[in-house]
Amino acid sequence: MRLQERFEFSSTIEQFLDFHPTLFFGVPTMYVRLLNTPPDVAREISASMRLFVSGSAPLPASVLEEFQRLFGQIILERYGMTETFMTISNPYDGERRAGTVGLPLPGISFKLLDEERNPVSAGQAGELFVSGPTVLKGYWRREEATRAAFHDGYFHTGDIAVRSEDGYYTLQGRKSDLIISGGFNIYPREIEDFLLEQAEIAEAAVIGVPDAARGEIPVAYIVPSSELDPSELESRCRKALASFKVPRSFTVVDKLPRTALGKVQKHILRKTIAKPEQNRD
Repeated sequence: MRLQERFEFSSTIEQFLDFHPTLFFGVPTMYVRLLNTPPDVAREISASMRLFVSGSAPLPASVLEEFQRLFGQIILERYGMTETFMTISNPYDGERRAGTVGLPLPGISFKLLDEERNPVSAGQAGELFVSGPTVLKGYWRREEATRAAFHDGYFHTGDIAVRSEDGYYTLQGRKSDLIISGGFNIYPREIEDFLLEQAEIAEAAVIGVPDAARGEIPVAYIVPSSELDPSELESRCRKALASFKVPRSFTVVDKLPRTALGKVQKHILRKTIAKPEQNRD
């Protein structure tokens, strides 16, 4: 086993070629960077690799698919929290479905509940509640926080998800990231996944900002991979997304603020005062 203090593309490639690991744990940002690997090097790395695993944040379906084309391997995506350990995973043997975190692990029970704590049907979004032997019993010396964290014995994760008819879960984002615009619920991940499908975009994050008429409106922060035409990008969004989901501005940044685990720190973006690349009414 080799542990690296931080992820750097060039040094990680060197480690792959020198150490020939069979298992790699990464976060989506790392896999985005690895898409820059030359095809012959990617094939050499994959020759000894048994499994690539992704966690910490949702992996865009487009990244999984491009990684498979380049490396010839399907990333195994899973889901867990500090309070719950791993609770959902795509199968090692079986379908690793792009865009989903997979199926509940043995012994784990889930509920998807709406704002009134009523169950939602397959295909509908709800907050993810989990119960099982890996879930914490409570927070140390924080009785009030413990009571607030559970509902009928299930821990509420704060994550919004959708369950397919055959049991695969897809994360929509944090409940705190939900954008309510003119009475419509907007899940940023849907917009972010579309933006990441565009060849000119390397990274994207969508947040809600206050608006006098609609309550909130979505805006996008973008790290470009090549020259970007905001007008053309807006046009594509309008063709692919409902009108209320189209970002009202596109702000180009050098990088997105992230935690050590690669999660985008959207609260920092909300505090950022930047001139958008394009603003619209």
